[in-house]
Amino acid sequence: MNTIRCDVLVVGAGAAGLMCALTAGQRGRIVQVIDHANKPGKKILMSGGGRCNFTNTGTTPANFLSANPHFCKSALARYTPADFIDMVERHGIAYHEKELGQLFCDISSKQIVRMLLDECSAAGVQVRTDCGVEDIERGADGFRVRTAQGLFHCASLVIATGGLSIPSMGASGFGYEVARRFGHEVLPTRAGLVPLTLSGKHQERFADLSGVALPVEARCNGQHFRNFMLLTHRGISGPAILQISSYWQPGDDLRLDLLPDRDAAEWLRAMKRERGASELRTVLSEVIPRRLALRLCEQWLKDKPVRQLDERELQAAASLLSDFPLVASGTEGYRTAEVTLGGVDTRKVSSSTMESQHVPGLHFIGEVLDVTGWLGGYNFQWAWASGHAAGQVA
Repeated sequence: MNTIRCDVLVVGAGAAGLMCALTAGQRGRIVQVIDHANKPGKKILMSGGGRCNFTNTGTTPANFLSANPHFCKSALARYTPADFIDMVERHGIAYHEKELGQLFCDISSKQIVRMLLDECSAAGVQVRTDCGVEDIERGADGFRVRTAQGLFHCASLVIATGGLSIPSMGASGFGYEVARRFGHEVLPTRAGLVPLTLSGKHQERFADLSGVALPVEARCNGQHFRNFMLLTHRGISGPAILQISSYWQPGDDLRLDLLPDRDAAEWLRAMKRERGASELRTVLSEVIPRRLALRLCEQWLKDKPVRQLDERELQAAASLLSDFPLVASGTEGYRTAEVTLGGVDTRKVSSSTMESQHVPGLHFIGEVLDVTGWLGGYNFQWAWASGHAAGQVA
């Protein structure tokens, strides 16, 4: 079997893996990157609708979920969005801010992958695809990793294999298996940043409204996100729902403010004074999509001229509109999830180097760890920051 010797072997040619590789290569380390997929950066390529939401200028540790919330602070502080933007600008990649600090390529996510590969090449890093791992052994002189393309000997082994989201792109639990094998606990995983599903009468009442979108504030377990919600034939999606999905589990109370920019009671009183002869459905159709307004009036609200609403009915309508209880039954799962919640327990991983406290030379970076960002470029920033942290020492 062909034997390849290197200082650092990175398993996973995604965002975190490539960042780690180029950082280590720039230090003069001999670096190999291997990936079982047929091309590097697959998740980068499909992200942001093909434009890659590559960072968020407002990134803070508060934008991440983890059983160990302090873990992400060190890496995020030492490699910031400004640091990645510097690289993007150095490569002449045009970008724009879409909303809420989210930065996207003007042209294509392919530019980000090309930039990372060019940086790797300049640092002498070799990237191999179609190279799945068959076995890993640890010896006195480092690690031996048997693959489809030969036996790699390395002093440092970096696991950058991601989570379980989007299995159609080759996602697997490989990184978790490696972690367990070397004595690490893996915290329970579940789909994050994922559409929610409805069932029974809840689904029946909304199914034919598929395609309707509106701004809402979604609230669950003390968290709230204001953005758009999209009704689908299976349930609800859109940025507000994807965000809140990471904080929701079956049985949790989920509430929606359907009029997030208004005081519903004050607005209804104004309509009663100014548009008293109008039906409730008519005035409601002017502030939320008509099809949804009609459905609310059919199923939940008393549809009559606004002036006929007494104060009790008006308060009840306002309460429903500002605090709508939606009973979700589940999520669409890893198939459509953008990220995986949970993962390798960070309490036995160094927050400054991403190195295992059980096994010297073994590092975990990116999504395989129990660190999950909000929607909007935060998960890429974690990939860059954690990859950079490991690459500085591996």
